[in-house]
Amino acid sequence: MNKKYDVVIIGGGPAGLTAGLYTARAKFSSLLIDKIMVGGIITEAAQVDNYPGFPEGINGLKLGKLMHKQAIKYGLKTVTAEVTTLKIQQGQNVIKTTEGDFVGRIVIIASGSQRQKLMVPGEKELIGKGVSYCATCDALFFKEQIVAVVGGGDAAIDEALHLAKFASKVIVIHRRNQLRATAILQEKAFAESKIEFQWNSVVESILGDDFVEGVRLHQVISDKKSVIRVAGVFISIGLKPNTDYLKGALTLDASGHIVTNKNMKTEIASIFAAGDIRSGSIRQAIAAAGDGATAAFYAKEIIDK
Repeated sequence: MNKKYDVVIIGGGPAGLTAGLYTARAKFSSLLIDKIMVGGIITEAAQVDNYPGFPEGINGLKLGKLMHKQAIKYGLKTVTAEVTTLKIQQGQNVIKTTEGDFVGRIVIIASGSQRQKLMVPGEKELIGKGVSYCATCDALFFKEQIVAVVGGGDAAIDEALHLAKFASKVIVIHRRNQLRATAILQEKAFAESKIEFQWNSVVESILGDDFVEGVRLHQVISDKKSVIRVAGVFISIGLKPNTDYLKGALTLDASGHIVTNKNMKTEIASIFAAGDIRSGSIRQAIAAAGDGATAAFYAKEIIDK
């Protein structure tokens, strides 16, 4: 595989794929690196209802595949690898990966986010044994069983609605007394008879030996503690930017997101950031795609000069 490119894109979500589409159409040699699969975290969504052009909605995995198909049609190359570091060596942007080193005249970082962990006893030990971060991936394993969803935002309620198609009951555990999800999702959740709510509660531990058997809750107002029996726990409490490999290389904000200007440029002229990983992102697929297009546009200006 060629090791030098005009543009190397890190991350294959909507931001990275849109950037790749634009740079490949501009006839720049372009490589996209993603450690798992193209499409990004949106592939975990059972239904995406707010992406323009799909009035009936579209499955997140299908949307990601369509974006990838369109980008490679114009010549974008992709490789499956994990990026370990990004360094400037002898004036070159060197991307070190598990599949070797790559050099890009321009680097567009679009490696997105990963699910936040609860960091409670039992979580790590029971991952894949009833603890999950993706209802689209794992809901089928919990047919006619009781499951819990931890969180109150859009992603959590989307997970609960998907799980309700399979589980006998879905208990949404939320630390506040009202959801943060958008009104339309709340309306759907409250109308779903299989979904119940455990308000003002936090998970203290996840119980079980070989598989999840329940969760221990702390009621933050009454200070009472209780145990509810569930076969699965789906955790959806927010996203953490995938920037660990960038520490020391670029300026990050307090939450670990990359600081850019309005053109998606970082403090290094040849390095851009786009999508969820960027400080100030609204973390929506359509906005990420716009970031990717913006980064590609200004990357083209630099290469043309």
